[in-house]
Amino acid sequence: MTTAQDSSLGREVAYPKGYDPTLLFPIPRAGARSELGLAAAAPLPFTGHDRWMAYELSWLDARGKPQVATATLQVPHDSPSLIESKSLKLYLNSLNGERFEDARAVLERIAGDLSRSAGAPVAVAIGLPPMAEDAAGDGESIDAVEADFDDYGPPNAAYLDADDAAHTEEHLASALLKSNCPVTGQPDWASLHLRYRGPRIDRAGLLRYIVSFREHAGFHEQCVEQIFLDVLHRCRPASLSVEARYTRRGGLDINPWRATADMPPPPPLRDLRQ
Repeated sequence: MTTAQDSSLGREVAYPKGYDPTLLFPIPRAGARSELGLAAAAPLPFTGHDRWMAYELSWLDARGKPQVATATLQVPHDSPSLIESKSLKLYLNSLNGERFEDARAVLERIAGDLSRSAGAPVAVAIGLPPMAEDAAGDGESIDAVEADFDDYGPPNAAYLDADDAAHTEEHLASALLKSNCPVTGQPDWASLHLRYRGPRIDRAGLLRYIVSFREHAGFHEQCVEQIFLDVLHRCRPASLSVEARYTRRGGLDINPWRATADMPPPPPLRDLRQ
């Protein structure tokens, strides 16, 4: 089984001089999910996707003139593998000197290569989602909650609690989510968006829980799945949606989303930090 330690992360790697789909490095999702108590043969308790936004896409047209664009890539939650970020960056840069008839041919090439790597159909489109209007993106920010903080890891689900006597439906947001790359130790910054219906979640406890990820080492997708499962089990919502919008690194950012089957996908938006 391939692991992140086998990838190009944390290693000096020469930029590709030609198109090379073998640069894509898939990491099976099963290992991290087993650590969260999700059996490989059991149905997943969530739906969702991993939405990537690529800011540095370029290729040559049929006459050799460079073209530049942005793109949005969407990997389904149930793909057997996620795609490691540095390998995706290197792969996209390998297209810089490749000639294509038009942008549609570029999209088809990328979609085919990513789908083979992830093991499931990956959607690719030119362009990016619109920018959110404020720093929280949308939702009601809980970052002004008054509380003392001294726990920065490992993630502590014991902070999560909800009032069964008070049911509500709300969208809470925090810009304070931080975790670290499990291979390089580099910080990963994100805003968290939590939509739910059910017992009212204690906001101070939720914020303490988010802050307890600060020294945690985990890939973006795995952090979101852990948050989803912890909130689902500790707060008992009838419906739940968890999205993290991570800031850009290497011309890419990722926005994993996990939700109960009844929840619609969140509107695609970019935060100001993205």
